[in-house]
Amino acid sequence: MAAPALQAVDEDGTTWNDPSEEQLRDLLAGLSLTCRFVVLRRLDLEPADQHYIQVYLNDDLSCDVEYREGGSDRHFQAWVPHDDEAFAVDAVAQLLQAWAFGRPGWRDALSWVPWSQ
Repeated sequence: MAAPALQAVDEDGTTWNDPSEEQLRDLLAGLSLTCRFVVLRRLDLEPADQHYIQVYLNDDLSCDVEYREGGSDRHFQAWVPHDDEAFAVDAVAQLLQAWAFGRPGWRDALSWVPWSQ
């Protein structure tokens, strides 16, 4: 069996190897104020642990999204507002799915800025 190319991890440490589009959407739909984040890592790129996209749910149900493609100069962040008192699952799920499966245009979905702490 081939090694997984993608791995999703949630806040409690549960992992999913090579998650499907539906699983990615379900992971995001499961975010709550007690389980706030999901990280999706590319395992098939070097340097290891430097290619990922992650979503963090804020108290106001907006979310922060980050992606990194190698070094610190390729690390970006964006903010997604809540939509009618709910976390905007569909828009963020489409973004993660596009990133995960290498579809063009995912970078245009949000206003990315260089990541800062």
